[in-house]
Amino acid sequence: MPDPSGPPVNTGPPNASNQTPAFEGQTRVPEVKSNFSLKTDVVTNQLSNPWAIAELPDGRFLITQRLGTLVIVSREGQLSAPLAGVPAVYSGGQGGLLDVAVDPNFETNRFVYFSYSENRGNNQNGTSVARGKLSTDEKSLEDVTVIFRQTPAWNSTLHFGSRLVFDNDGLLYVTLGERSNPEPRQQAQDRNSHLGKVIRINSDGTVPESNPFVGTPNTKPEIWSYGHRNVQSAALHPVTGELWTVEHGPRGGDEINRPEAGKNYGWPIITYGIDYSGAPIGAGITQQAGMEQPVYYWDPVIGPSGTTFYVGDMFPWQNNLLIGSLNPGGVVRIMLNGNRVVGEERLLSQYGRVRDVEVTSDGAFWIVNDDGQLVRVSR
Repeated sequence: MPDPSGPPVNTGPPNASNQTPAFEGQTRVPEVKSNFSLKTDVVTNQLSNPWAIAELPDGRFLITQRLGTLVIVSREGQLSAPLAGVPAVYSGGQGGLLDVAVDPNFETNRFVYFSYSENRGNNQNGTSVARGKLSTDEKSLEDVTVIFRQTPAWNSTLHFGSRLVFDNDGLLYVTLGERSNPEPRQQAQDRNSHLGKVIRINSDGTVPESNPFVGTPNTKPEIWSYGHRNVQSAALHPVTGELWTVEHGPRGGDEINRPEAGKNYGWPIITYGIDYSGAPIGAGITQQAGMEQPVYYWDPVIGPSGTTFYVGDMFPWQNNLLIGSLNPGGVVRIMLNGNRVVGEERLLSQYGRVRDVEVTSDGAFWIVNDDGQLVRVSR
């Protein structure tokens, strides 16, 4: 089947008009349009600042609410009381209770993992990951233990990153922002810091011996890849088992990456887009030897939130990426040919700022948004 052709999605001019992609198809690929309509059902609008959704084995959902509560929601939209046992979170700015993931062996161990911004004292905070056991009466998380803390802590309300993805070997990827401000953002290049990194840990928080920097002096052994800005979007490819991420760039420069072990993804030395002030980022360069190029980038941005690969029979979108968008909103569908982006479709803009996307076993997909809605999307 040939790749799509035609004009790209009409997003207007780029913020960085002087920048050019490193290769054909790195940005503004042809727009594609599905030849069917989407059926949407708002099953509840009673969520409060939902951030992430994870399906339990019985089809219900765990949903995080940013101000610090975790609830179970049925497919009919019935909300549980907030689960006890969730620690206090720092909920200023972009902080709060963030991602949630269900252990691959949940049916035997009942472990639930969640990330959150944690107060660390002295007006500082950082991203932490904890796990607990869902009680048999489903009213609490028991034996909650923090298994990872991002260091150094920082006085910032921004860029906590915070997606959690299990790979096929049961190892846990955690995405970590670089806290945004000009000083901490430089630490995205510092391998003795967790800021601006993707890390990989065992499910108990210990470090896998196969991590790329184990035994390297002055380097955090949890690091998988570095040079990231603020990755709030991550998913495992259903065929290759590789991690894919979608990263917030500055004004322009949101990017899709396929983070590989030990590699440097460039921030803040190379990037597409410009700073919010209109000034260039650093030297204003987009390429440098020893630094990886994104698979794809957007200028203007999409504001990527949660993402998933579509696997199912309801839609003809096998292995496409579905990415929640905060700006301009809705869902962005990315068509792939191998590791190349070949088509892009914008969907569901009427639902505004979409925080997460989850595909269920029946082939439908579900979204949560800043309006407190849980929406089932089908045909």
